[in-house]
Amino acid sequence: MTARVFVVDGHPLFRAGVRQAVEDAADLEMAGEATTGEEAVVALRDGRVVADVVVMDLLLPDCSGIEATRAIIAEASDEPDAPRVLFVSGTAEDDAVVAALRAGARGYLVKGVLGEELVRGLRTVAHGGAVFSAAVADRLGCYFSAVHELPVRAAFPDLTAREREVLDLVARGLSNRRIARELVLSEKTVRNHVSRVFAKLHVADRVEAAVRARDAGLGT
Repeated sequence: MTARVFVVDGHPLFRAGVRQAVEDAADLEMAGEATTGEEAVVALRDGRVVADVVVMDLLLPDCSGIEATRAIIAEASDEPDAPRVLFVSGTAEDDAVVAALRAGARGYLVKGVLGEELVRGLRTVAHGGAVFSAAVADRLGCYFSAVHELPVRAAFPDLTAREREVLDLVARGLSNRRIARELVLSEKTVRNHVSRVFAKLHVADRVEAAVRARDAGLGT
């Protein structure tokens, strides 16, 4: 099946590059181009453009690509063949990527990708998958790891980072010897960490500590 690609970007050279990559791929075809978010939303709403994948820039002349994506997805929410949005932007900032995903985007590539990578991304998104540039995927992993750490730090503000690591392993049921191997520490050092954790949490034993830890999301 041939996937129809609609490009929304204010830069003519970028649109030309996408057009060339699409025209060189046997299973892709151009559905149209737009320079602004409003133009794209209206074209898709009125049926003047029928697309499987919308290539969206983050910064458009009249609005953000985030706003345009929300509008496109909202307009087509009841349609079985609603277009899927793939961001191709010059920025890979965490907030921009997360906002794009929350708006409903299926992927995020950084401008400058080779034509082959762009075509693979278009095919993946057209078939219902998700795709990210390597740099974006790495940043997302760090971002969500940090987000996961926030409630743990809030729950145990008196614990050091090492003590939270030890508590996590206690909550997983590991003995002091196993924890020592995992963290490459001596058993004596682990015992000292465990004792300090118990004192700071005001718990009497490993069971109480594990229950507190699991309630905060550790030990999973």
